[in-house]
Amino acid sequence: MTIKDTAQAWEIRATETPFVGKKTSVRTDEVVMPDGSVVHRDYQVHPGSVAVLALDDEDRVLLIKQYRHPVRQKLWEIPAGLLDVPGENPLHAAQRELYEEAHVKAEDWRVLTDVYTTPGGCDEAVRIFLARGLSAADGERFAVEDEEADMEHARVPVGELVRGVLAGELHNNCLVVGVLSLVAARGGEGLDALRPAQAPWPARPFEA
Repeated sequence: MTIKDTAQAWEIRATETPFVGKKTSVRTDEVVMPDGSVVHRDYQVHPGSVAVLALDDEDRVLLIKQYRHPVRQKLWEIPAGLLDVPGENPLHAAQRELYEEAHVKAEDWRVLTDVYTTPGGCDEAVRIFLARGLSAADGERFAVEDEEADMEHARVPVGELVRGVLAGELHNNCLVVGVLSLVAARGGEGLDALRPAQAPWPARPFEA
């Protein structure tokens, strides 16, 4: 038996969008169930995101700490951001986010993992990259605003992050998935066996 997610689309009898926000919206679909009944499913429509686990030569991960209003906490996170343009190359978006949030560039990029953050209520897909060969970016720092103006930065050893995740002290989805995927990859075929940075991404198709 092959354990692999598969594409499938059940019949939608009707759909409406009762809310449209700046970046996301809420959609209500009338979905036909296998027994023929019809149910309503509400979910957030999301453009997709990228995140970057940036690993330096001392085996530390570059982190930012940012206020997240929905959960009323300041969370330690890895750099991340939205795919602002439909069909945007996710690698380019990840490189942009690493520059804007940390003023850092990287020489080696790999796909660490792809995830749906909350598939029961949102269609957000995130591609998490591994970035190595870090150095300071050229030029002036990107001008930040709103929550980003209050960000803190740190570089934390991988082992300390694993401890924090398992202790329930770190909660950001991309940080948790990224760090544990990194450890799993190291314990398997190694980081150089990870998918290339331009690997296909069916959840958010793009042109390389």
